[in-house]
Amino acid sequence: MSLSYKEMHQTLMEELRLYHYPVAVKFFFDDEELATFKEKAEFYVPVKPMTFCQWELAARMKGQTVLATREDLGCSNALVSFGWKDIDDNEIKSHMKYVRSIEQAEKFVRSKPRLDMGSVKAIAVGPLGDAIVAPSVVHFYCDNMQSYHLAVDYMAAMDQHPLRTNVTMNSSACGGTVFSFLEKTANMLPACSGSYNAGKTERGEINFMIPGEHIEATVERLLERKRNLGSSAITRPGDGFPGADVCKNCPLIIFKKEK
Repeated sequence: MSLSYKEMHQTLMEELRLYHYPVAVKFFFDDEELATFKEKAEFYVPVKPMTFCQWELAARMKGQTVLATREDLGCSNALVSFGWKDIDDNEIKSHMKYVRSIEQAEKFVRSKPRLDMGSVKAIAVGPLGDAIVAPSVVHFYCDNMQSYHLAVDYMAAMDQHPLRTNVTMNSSACGGTVFSFLEKTANMLPACSGSYNAGKTERGEINFMIPGEHIEATVERLLERKRNLGSSAITRPGDGFPGADVCKNCPLIIFKKEK
């Protein structure tokens, strides 16, 4: 790995002007790897059960690494996404406000991406720069133009076009991360009702997920573009991200330095 996680974190924060830290999400499937992480990492644990997106609040806004298990998760959608709970009647009925019938509710719930039942021992979320193990997924809470830059760099780095994303009902952060991990592709989706209504995406952030094994190539592409164009901005190359918030190359909105 030519770039450290700390270098990737710093580059993404500076070049994309991110408001939130990129979140390294790690799914622990192996007891030995989990034990090593506990021994080497400095981490926090939830005092009470809460949602997965609330775990990520500590990571993206406070710069804390959180390690949590099934007992720490108080969200049925995330429990299903992570293979910590099977789909039951209550889970299906909880989606009735989104759909036309109970049959459609069951169809939609069962079509969500899920990890294998009981496969995950624990989950860690923390700033990318503090990662001491390879992340399963890197989760960005960002604005529209930042997500576009991430998507463009990802597609160029991975030679993948178009980028097909996966939007699900009521499981954006949890289900969106699982989809990216299982399908080994980036994912971009809006906040779901659960993550928005609880004040966890009060700025209207967009979710963008990149598989952990693809994050370095994406950052390297961003740096390559910066070397070639003079800045990381796609909208107006040479300007700082995201460039002037005006129509492209508008000749009327120009400023000059006063002598």
